[in-house]
Amino acid sequence: LGAIILSYKFDQKENCFDRRTMSSSSPSRTHSWASFDGEGSGAPSPAPMSSSSSSSLVSSDASLTPFIKDRVIDGKAVAKTIQGEIASEVSRLKDRYGRVPGLAVVIVGARKDSQTYVRMKKKACADVGIASFEKCLPDTVSQEELLKFVRDFNSDKSVHGILVQLPLPKHIDESAVLAEISIEKDVDGFHPLNIGRLCMKGREPLFIPCTPFGCMQLLERNNIKIKGANAVVVGRSNIVGLPAAMLLLKRDASVTIVHSATQDMASIVRRADIVIAAAGKTELIKKEWLKPGCVVIDVGTNGVEDKTKKTGYRLVGDVDFAGAKQVAAAVTPVPGGVGPMTIAMLLQNTLEGGKRDIEGTGSSSSSSSQPGWKKRAISLARTVAAAAVGAWLAGGRGK
Repeated sequence: LGAIILSYKFDQKENCFDRRTMSSSSPSRTHSWASFDGEGSGAPSPAPMSSSSSSSLVSSDASLTPFIKDRVIDGKAVAKTIQGEIASEVSRLKDRYGRVPGLAVVIVGARKDSQTYVRMKKKACADVGIASFEKCLPDTVSQEELLKFVRDFNSDKSVHGILVQLPLPKHIDESAVLAEISIEKDVDGFHPLNIGRLCMKGREPLFIPCTPFGCMQLLERNNIKIKGANAVVVGRSNIVGLPAAMLLLKRDASVTIVHSATQDMASIVRRADIVIAAAGKTELIKKEWLKPGCVVIDVGTNGVEDKTKKTGYRLVGDVDFAGAKQVAAAVTPVPGGVGPMTIAMLLQNTLEGGKRDIEGTGSSSSSSSQPGWKKRAISLARTVAAAAVGAWLAGGRGK
């Protein structure tokens, strides 16, 4: 019996599933409903939301909204502040331990956009003192060869974050490659265990996906009220939409997800205090869709023809910026809003991974990260418990 209790207590503490969420029979249990594929059938309709102004979300005290000017959220300034904080922490680690966090980037092929993005990451690493590693492979590389390089970085103690630049050539299974990255080095935050913990009440992932993480920083560093707010996420991708919705839920917002199959999307968005637009549709969200005083975070990056530009195009978001600025209390521009934050949060995740290794803080994300004595204790407790129950049943006491 003691062994059974011991095993149960270990499970209660270490199991990555929060047992408190399993009981669906409690009359006091509440649910948040969102429009996920294959789900929501029979779910109650959202309660009507207030159509009054959301201006109370944004303080009139300029000292509390240091990165908002003329209703525009300056993502570049927020990112610069975060990178300064990261540089200070990296310097501390170097002075105390003689080591710094390291980020490895694997790029396959010669896509100019991917190469440009990798160069930006390399420069950002240098600016904050993070070591940068790079492996450039031809687009003819086999999947097994690519996996070998990922495994090499997994075992490299100087590397604390691994990023495989997407997209990959068609002959390579992206999911297999991403799954090969060690969860302790998954700075993109897309490992199933990281996403699973993000979705669970009372649990935290090792790493948060960078773009949604950046969106939340834009809100929080401007002291925008999230708790109790009605939030609408436009888009349901694994990269932005779903993680963003989970992060908002963790901050006690009431969250609705809308997507390509949503009926009357405009009326749902119009009830939102906070809008995170991540649909990948050029200026989908119009001024008329927005509630006066709302806050808009535009993740979209879309190219539109512009002959006045050297490139022949300019970048716009998923939101009509000029129109939104007339209605919203705060809105992010494109470019200069969420984009700089994505790289800043990649550096932040790399720093966190480095600190766990360098300072030996470890993690409790999975059984693989548990100390050896604890894994052995759990295994022994379960073995003894199983033997005790077997003997009890064999003795006829289990009838």
